[in-house]
Amino acid sequence: MRAQELVEKAKVELTGKRLIWNVLWYGSHLAIFAYGWHSQQNNAKLAALNGLRFSVWISRGAGLVLAFDGGLILVPMLRNILKLIRPRLMWLFPADENIWFHRQVAYQMVFWTMVHTTAHYVNFINVERTQVRKQTAWEIHYAQPGGLTGHVMLLIMFLMYTTAHKSIRKQCFEVFWYTHHLAFFFMIGLYTHATGCFVRNSVDPDYISSFPFYSTEHCLGYQSWRFTIWAGILYFGERVYRVIRSRRKTDISKVLLHPSGVMEIRFLKPSFKYKAGQWLFLNVPDISRFQWHPFTISSAPEDPYVSVHIRQVGDFTLSLGDRLGATKGIASETLDYPDEKGDYGRRKDYIEINPKALGNGMPVLRIDGPFGAPAEDVFNSEVAVLIAAGIGVTPFASILKHIWYAQRSGQLGALRRVEFIWSCRDTGTFGWFQTLLEELEASQSDPDFLRISVYLTQKMDSDTVQNITINDVGAEYDPLTLLQSRTLFGRPNYKQIFNSLISGIESGSYLPGREATLKTRLGIYFCGPSALASTIKKDAFAVRTRSVDIKFFKEHF
Repeated sequence: MRAQELVEKAKVELTGKRLIWNVLWYGSHLAIFAYGWHSQQNNAKLAALNGLRFSVWISRGAGLVLAFDGGLILVPMLRNILKLIRPRLMWLFPADENIWFHRQVAYQMVFWTMVHTTAHYVNFINVERTQVRKQTAWEIHYAQPGGLTGHVMLLIMFLMYTTAHKSIRKQCFEVFWYTHHLAFFFMIGLYTHATGCFVRNSVDPDYISSFPFYSTEHCLGYQSWRFTIWAGILYFGERVYRVIRSRRKTDISKVLLHPSGVMEIRFLKPSFKYKAGQWLFLNVPDISRFQWHPFTISSAPEDPYVSVHIRQVGDFTLSLGDRLGATKGIASETLDYPDEKGDYGRRKDYIEINPKALGNGMPVLRIDGPFGAPAEDVFNSEVAVLIAAGIGVTPFASILKHIWYAQRSGQLGALRRVEFIWSCRDTGTFGWFQTLLEELEASQSDPDFLRISVYLTQKMDSDTVQNITINDVGAEYDPLTLLQSRTLFGRPNYKQIFNSLISGIESGSYLPGREATLKTRLGIYFCGPSALASTIKKDAFAVRTRSVDIKFFKEHF
């Protein structure tokens, strides 16, 4: 990382809310470490063990921090509880950043694990050297519960952390999914780690026959498991509930294949209640009983079905396409060519796939969810800017349809204007979303309420450009998207877009009748790559003013 980038990152981390967060987050961990060190050092009952001095004080302080983080790491994964409290407590903490918070806890755990483990290795060597206990380092490591559970947890952490890297997670989600479920055994190890009774005021361990298998008269650990285990109980209870809920009756009603191999699965599940912009986990036992993959819901709550749009790119999605008979080969042969009139870019919307005709029948579908997402709050903004990149448009399919239904019923809340910006690499991607955009554009009684901007980022040869230009001259509709809004070429200049938007708001031309003394709430909702999200957020906040309150939200899974 270059020096300038480091300086910019430091400015972000050391200003405003991030500074407060860093002080509280790192400060709390250091405070817990200091308390663990102090309580061990000043415990007269452990005078013999304190003869090991700094290594035992460090190991005890780091161990207390790990107990704290061991309970905390499961809290952001309580998805159903977060969904319930999200609407009420969003002002207090960003519930949509639960995965980010989960990672922050994980980073702390790997750091304090290195500190704790290194200090204990020194402890065990010193125990053997001083004979404060009549044991060898090898015995403590591999013949006592503390050493055994510690090494098992180290192995599990190694597997979980390496496979959680974004490059592995992107290429082989299944490896990440399976290894992360080793967390169950990690938590068992965490709760039973102290059963070895290493921290004691007697020469030999004082074991008993009932849990936690050691006597608190001589075994003087923190007994932190009594507190951290509650997060585990909540998480385990929620997972059991989610398994039961996912097995409720679900029937696939249609399978549609759109251009570029995007397949749409429509299903009926009477017990499934959701809001626009939310997402779910999907499982198909015919492919794998244990794999659950996240997908955004693309239908609106008012639709008589629930749908997800799935791009066939990974092992699971390709296998699902094969199982349903909705392969990418059929899409390229049937959908991605000009129609019989030779009109460039005019594609059929979709073809309906009938797995029964292939002799397969509809597979069993299990659905876990829905789970909350920031886009469901779109009606709280006066101006909503919806930004999608590629298949990241799926949550906005749901949001835009929901807005259309709300327009018809006059229940738009605070929402007065919608800007929809969608960038795609190729023209085929437009196909599956084209019909919805056409309907939305045609249904607008107020031409200023919804503005659609579609960007094509693909480089095209001169013949293709000439063909588009010829078809575009004098045409009422764009030859690529069949919308009245013209396709824009190249990448969006977001800073210029936001600057123009804010200038229009402040001048009164964008929102007629706006009170100059009041702040306008502008919400930016993005679904797409994290790198692009950082760029958009930076560009938005670079042009914000006192009269426009900008909020940025990104979809997370």
